[in-house]
Amino acid sequence: MMEFYVQPVGIMQANAYVVFNPKRDDAVVIDPGAEPEAIRLALRGRKLAAILLTHGHMDHIGAVGALRSEDVPVFLHEGDAAMLTNPNLNLAVMVGVEGNQGEPDFCLQEGDTELSGLMFTVLHTPGHTKGSVCYLCDGVLFSGDTLFKAGIGRTDFPGGDRKAMRASLKRLAALDAKIRVCPGHGGETTIGAERRYIS
Repeated sequence: MMEFYVQPVGIMQANAYVVFNPKRDDAVVIDPGAEPEAIRLALRGRKLAAILLTHGHMDHIGAVGALRSEDVPVFLHEGDAAMLTNPNLNLAVMVGVEGNQGEPDFCLQEGDTELSGLMFTVLHTPGHTKGSVCYLCDGVLFSGDTLFKAGIGRTDFPGGDRKAMRASLKRLAALDAKIRVCPGHGGETTIGAERRYIS
């Protein structure tokens, strides 16, 4: 059974998620966008086993460099791989922060990835960026900036694509209505509650 904590971080208050199997002493962090010390505290003594990124924008990757190590691999969809090291692509230049977080250790594609005793299903949902993904785990969808409560992600940044976003949202709308949606910003919702916006 999966459990998680949410830790809003940075000036954009992006949601970093600490996801774990309560039977284990390690955890996965999704989208550590800033404030690495706050994220370490949110681990509550658990060892950081891996970093999963929903996409490559700076407000979701800003603490990667501080948290990663040889024992903490970073996972990102191949479509956004270049964004980890390019401040123009990850938008770090817009906010005047360091934009190079290092190369991803693993480039994800569609499918399942098992980490820390949990099965994450990777859903490629381009639109906000080329490599945007959602992670489905135990009835919870970590949707990044693809889907919010009563809203959807922007498509006017580099790599954004309105047509691709529509297709991705249609795909998410077909998921079980009871699935909890934990977005990259803001509060939690469900697929059923968001169908009026994304169908």
